[in-house]
Amino acid sequence: MAPRYRALHAVLRLLPTARTVRSRGFSTLPEPVVRMEYQDAIRTLNTLQTNASYLEHVKRQRSDPVEQLKAMRLFLERSGLRVEDLDQLNIIHVTGTKGKGSTCAFTEQILRNCGLKTGFYSSPHLVQVRERIRINGQPISKELFSKYFWQVYNRLEETKEHEDSPMPAYFRFLTIMAFHVFLQEKVDLAVLEVGIGGAFDCTNIIRKPVVCGISSLGVDHTSILGDTIEKIAWQKGGIFKPGVPAFTVPQLAGPLEVLKSRAQEIGCPLYMCPDFAEYEDDSLSIQLGLAGEHQRVNATLALQLSHTWLQRRGFQGIGEHKSPKQQIPSVKWPFPLAQVFRPSVPMVEGLQNTVWLGRSQTLQRGPISYYIDGAHTNSSVKACVRWFHQVALNEERAGVGAVIRVLVFNATGERDTAALMKLLQPCHFDYALFCPNISEVSGVDIADQQNYNVTLENILTRCLENQKKWNRLMEERSCSDHWGSSLPVDALIKESPRGAPLLFRPSSERLLNCNSLVFPCISHALQWATQGRDPDLPCPDINLLHHYPVASSGSVLLREAARVQILITGSLHLVGGALKVLDQSLSQ
Repeated sequence: MAPRYRALHAVLRLLPTARTVRSRGFSTLPEPVVRMEYQDAIRTLNTLQTNASYLEHVKRQRSDPVEQLKAMRLFLERSGLRVEDLDQLNIIHVTGTKGKGSTCAFTEQILRNCGLKTGFYSSPHLVQVRERIRINGQPISKELFSKYFWQVYNRLEETKEHEDSPMPAYFRFLTIMAFHVFLQEKVDLAVLEVGIGGAFDCTNIIRKPVVCGISSLGVDHTSILGDTIEKIAWQKGGIFKPGVPAFTVPQLAGPLEVLKSRAQEIGCPLYMCPDFAEYEDDSLSIQLGLAGEHQRVNATLALQLSHTWLQRRGFQGIGEHKSPKQQIPSVKWPFPLAQVFRPSVPMVEGLQNTVWLGRSQTLQRGPISYYIDGAHTNSSVKACVRWFHQVALNEERAGVGAVIRVLVFNATGERDTAALMKLLQPCHFDYALFCPNISEVSGVDIADQQNYNVTLENILTRCLENQKKWNRLMEERSCSDHWGSSLPVDALIKESPRGAPLLFRPSSERLLNCNSLVFPCISHALQWATQGRDPDLPCPDINLLHHYPVASSGSVLLREAARVQILITGSLHLVGGALKVLDQSLSQ
């Protein structure tokens, strides 16, 4: 047997029921009616997940926007809605490569603070799929999800022309369902986050948003959006609408020119957001509810989106205009700079009170510190490393004693995992753990996290490949005389107080070859990393130690360390699975 398959079977042996996870049927355990109805809805929804052949068909369709959006309109009409009905939702439409979810969260919280009833559609979900459709910031209840799911699903079934007529794929269905929920619940506005791209995304069926936003751009989903940032910018600019104001944040020169061209072609007034510092002065310092310096960029976009929405809907007292601090901008943008204004109290409080799980999130459990961030592109991982460097260094400066650092990583899709892991290496982890985006391998209630597009063997093989790449990167670095001197994050390194450990330190002070392990699920990985020191997690199964020599020796170090710092990153799905393990209330 080849080494790769021996390793795979070694992991699978830890999981007696692993091979049957995908085929598990309905639970035979007694459950309340609402719970059963919700689980039935989720399992039915999962049958709409795109298989490989359909995904290829969708990719081919993306070259024809008329065909793409025509299909979405037909599904919408079959569900009983018209495109014109969506005009009532007073939509804020947001796209981008990174930060669009945080921007939407800031925007929704600001407008909710202004006394408005908000709808919020986002993706992906972290723990439960109903997180994608929110009313007043809260995921819709299981009762409402079940009610509206079956209304839409049954209507689509009834309007099939023949038995083989298609049903909308997973994301299309949820988008239609979100529109249906927001109309039925009579929200004052809907904040709509684009799924992938913009021009051909099914959310782009809307005709008349109130305002549009484009967050920071980067290279991602290249098989669908294009292999250059300029091609990706063209796709993102596809959400522009004639006469509808749009805002973006500082980007590279190439994509900015593309956005400018798209805006002129469509007839969309496009503006550049001012620097976040422009909103502050000696009497106003704004604290953000989301950690990380990069969130200030998302916050300035959110301020312009919410301010413009309120203006266009005739609200008064929304923040007075003021002169910018810099009379002459330090950078010449290819389109106008948006007007600076003094944020109103609801705006400031909205930014302060924003919560968006899984993004630059910290959880403290005794001696265990969890740092959780769903970064999954090069640019977002760089931001994650900068944030982790700062918060972990602050913790180390307290002089708590020996610190053990653990990475929990996974990535999905076509991403260059070696490039992402290379960016993470300057954090000098003692252990790197790789696992699928599965919370519990033997759990009964996992419908929200089921993925029918891949098998367990495939995703475990991917984890083993990531481990191999990590080990190779560690070997290459151990042969280098200069740890990380070529990486931009090293410019952020600051010396720690005398006697305190450094987050970024010479290789002689750390393990040259970081020990790496593969686990069949997130729960096993976290149980091993915490060694029973997190009161909410059980001790690791003793069987783990028999299969992993590294696990046995590492257990002693993890139990004796004054503090264990665990960074969980690489995928929002991984982060969601981890939060399901760490915070049981999110599953309620």
